[in-house]
Amino acid sequence: MANLSAVQKGAACLAALVLMSCSSSTAASVATPTTSVWATTDALGGQLGMDALVAAAKAEGQLNVIGLPGDWANYGDIISAFKAKYGIKVNSLNPNAISQDEIDTVNQSGKSKNAPDVLDLNMTSATANAQLFAPYKVLAWGSIPDTQKSGDGAWYQDYGGFMSIGYDSTKLPAITKFDDLLQAKLKGKVTLVGDPRIDDAALGAIVMVAINEGGGIENVGPGVDFFHRLRKAGNFLATVATQATIAAGQTPLVLDWEFLSRAHVTDVPGWTVVVPGDNVLATYYAQAINKNAPHPAAARLWEEYLYSVDGQNQWLRAGMRPVEMQTLQQAGTLDATAAANLPVVTGTTLLLTPAHVASARTYLSANWAKAIA
Repeated sequence: MANLSAVQKGAACLAALVLMSCSSSTAASVATPTTSVWATTDALGGQLGMDALVAAAKAEGQLNVIGLPGDWANYGDIISAFKAKYGIKVNSLNPNAISQDEIDTVNQSGKSKNAPDVLDLNMTSATANAQLFAPYKVLAWGSIPDTQKSGDGAWYQDYGGFMSIGYDSTKLPAITKFDDLLQAKLKGKVTLVGDPRIDDAALGAIVMVAINEGGGIENVGPGVDFFHRLRKAGNFLATVATQATIAAGQTPLVLDWEFLSRAHVTDVPGWTVVVPGDNVLATYYAQAINKNAPHPAAARLWEEYLYSVDGQNQWLRAGMRPVEMQTLQQAGTLDATAAANLPVVTGTTLLLTPAHVASARTYLSANWAKAIA
């Protein structure tokens, strides 16, 4: 970036080479990782300029995505906006794939033209499979906190939110602190979305309580103890909360991630979501590029779009907290209306690492069952 003229020259030259290649071969051949300079270009608009990146991506003509349902994180609108802006076809492979399905597809497809170009993963899958990814640092790299990206650009977090308490405010008293969950009016009302020994959201609920009840990110014991108190008081209900049980009023108070909990307002008009505590637990998903991406330039352009002001605000409008949220807010480019719809958060943010999760699960395997017996 320091030698701007050199970058501009490189961009112009590469754009010309891409156009020449397209006149004598198919777009698919340009996109083959072994023959494309974009397959190994790792930083800042390909280090050769955004104009060249756009030209190369358009020459490839398409992008393969996976695990992106149209009604999740605003991906339907994001894909439409990307196609409209760049004229690039987007092939959606297995929209309902979970993170492990995405990794399995990468391993199974190898260098196939039908392999996924880009991935949207939970952090466990992202950190465990970095060897499958092509490092790339988007232009907005500096706006992503160091704790939320791999130093080499193999993965970088994209959107997420905080562990929260959601409840039907038309039937239950206001919840502002964790001790409120011990109220007699909440007998048989406090629920989780799964077994914390195997479910990540349920585990997050235990950790959220622990970090505010004398424990910490590496000490979930106080969280388990608190649920033991809830069980003894008769407030903790072992029934797993689902969309159906919430809509039916059977589980009117649930500990879950805010972006999932807020969706219940559709079925329960009085549904309220709060993020209490001096310490708040956040979770984020991550982006990565397949090192064998059949359309490596389009893959990088996709990431540039996601980390642009437009892309970040698209996630925000879906109720997610984009990773660049603070930077956009400071720059005055954040969608203020969408941001105002999110629960207020005032605590210190903490993030779980895979090591924290493993440690917590070890503790839970020995102590959870007897705590809620």
